[in-house]
Amino acid sequence: MPFDSRTITVRRTGEETWEVLEPLVYRGRRDTFVVPAGFRTDFATVPRVVVWLIPRFGRYTLAAVLHDWLVTVGLLSGAVSSRDADGLFRRVLAELDVPPVRRWLMWCGVRWGALANPLRRPGWWRDAPRLLPLSVLAAPVVVPPALVISAALAVYTVVESAVTRLVPGSGRRGDRGLRL
Repeated sequence: MPFDSRTITVRRTGEETWEVLEPLVYRGRRDTFVVPAGFRTDFATVPRVVVWLIPRFGRYTLAAVLHDWLVTVGLLSGAVSSRDADGLFRRVLAELDVPPVRRWLMWCGVRWGALANPLRRPGWWRDAPRLLPLSVLAAPVVVPPALVISAALAVYTVVESAVTRLVPGSGRRGDRGLRL
């Protein structure tokens, strides 16, 4: 097993962020990476329109937390390049028995995400010959539902905004002061 433990202990720190409470240790073939206690993660960074396909957590959660650390602290410290972090993510997904199609879709997602981030962009073009055909193959499965979900979310946002403006007291949070 690539991780010292199959579990992770976290505490919620925001709407979509969690704090690692105990170190997460990954032992690879050549390197060992330690995600320290106190590191904040959102688990798998998945756009809202595709969480139906790849939820924010699952069998791949430990790999996602490690990847979050690699593309922030690991990248800034020079421990890995962005391309290496994404490749390691794909390898760790395989080590965690994530099915191949999901594994490659997740790798495509993090590589496309790297293109959008100037710190992660170097080396992106070297993966384009694999990334582009995989993305084209995935598009018929991913894009149609994502478009429908995008439209539904847009309608919901308009309705929620209108209700908040028009209905007295609807702008207040009903759970204010409630501790969960």
